[in-house]
Amino acid sequence: MKYKLLVLDVDGTLLNENKELTPGTTAALMKVQQMGMHLVLASGRPTHGLLPIAKALELDTYSGYIMSYNGGEILNMQSGEVFYEKKINQELIPYLNKKAKKNQFPLFTYKQDKIITDSPDNIHIQEEARINHLEIVGVNDFPQAIDFDPHECILVSDDQAALTDLENHWKRRLNGVLDVFPSESYFLEVVPPGINKGNTLAFLMDKLKVDKEEVIAIGEGICDIPMLQLAGMGIAMGNAQDSVKSCADYITLSNEEDGVAAALEKWVLAEIRETFIPIDELNARARHALMGNLGIQYTYASQDRVEATMPVDVRTRQPFGILHGGATLALAETVAGLGSMVIAKPDEIVVGMQVSGNHLSSAHEGDTVRAVATIIHKGRSSHVWDVNIYTSTDKLVSSVRVVNSVIKKR
Repeated sequence: MKYKLLVLDVDGTLLNENKELTPGTTAALMKVQQMGMHLVLASGRPTHGLLPIAKALELDTYSGYIMSYNGGEILNMQSGEVFYEKKINQELIPYLNKKAKKNQFPLFTYKQDKIITDSPDNIHIQEEARINHLEIVGVNDFPQAIDFDPHECILVSDDQAALTDLENHWKRRLNGVLDVFPSESYFLEVVPPGINKGNTLAFLMDKLKVDKEEVIAIGEGICDIPMLQLAGMGIAMGNAQDSVKSCADYITLSNEEDGVAAALEKWVLAEIRETFIPIDELNARARHALMGNLGIQYTYASQDRVEATMPVDVRTRQPFGILHGGATLALAETVAGLGSMVIAKPDEIVVGMQVSGNHLSSAHEGDTVRAVATIIHKGRSSHVWDVNIYTSTDKLVSSVRVVNSVIKKR
């Protein structure tokens, strides 16, 4: 597979306007992960607010990452290790608080599963807490309450011009000390110097030894521009601002139209060929499943043909030393199942419906049999595979017909 890393903004990109993962987008993301891509959720949200999404997409199973606080932290979902972290020195909090008070801007920051703020009744802060599943802790003295180094501080106002004035002032005054940028029309974020999605993505790429040509980034906001420009393929959502679209290599559909799924269909799934299917990775992931317990190993896979081997040993033989017919059928279903998964569309799932076999000769303990599956019917609602199973001397052991049902995800 050409691309190894898929970096996704969350709000306005991965999620629709109801802050939901749609079935079509979920299916596409699961499929590209199964094919070997690693996902990175790159968001201004705190880590706690991204964990439910990461778990729903099984980033812990497929070695994905959370890049939270607009690049302030990288979490390895599989190991739980924090790869990267940069914070604001708490000695700067009184200065930020003074400016916020002078402009009558509410101020807040994050601490694990909590928002700490001097304005707990502000509607934007309440919404931020809701979507991230955070508890709001209201305080009278903000600097005194912040007895830790926060990842970021956020000032809030519906007066966008006033926020812009403070942003411009701070860009001159705090250059090299802190960085500031608007993440929403009503949020002005203050972060450690050099923190943005592009710089932090560059750190992750270097750690993973991934080249820019192997990275797809998808986003819709101003904060996403650095990562779109860094990636080999930068994709802007249809609902993105024009300034974001002008920085992208490609513009997909909006987040209300499964734009992420559409982009993956065009740039990843439609490009899959036989040589891109990661045989070694598929075998490694299946070692604890039925096929792993039976010693089944894929050896070749394409959209029309799949091959695998299976030893005739204590796991797969009958008591008197010949290959068990049940193991033979399991081998046939395994290769046909992978074949259907490869050709299924992102919004489809594959379920085994029927298997029938003719056992023509025997294979004995110590031998290794080889299954060759060839598709004979590729319909909208079903796939039919013929699977022939041979000994190591190419003697035909069994001929099996497998029918898989193709179902649209809801």
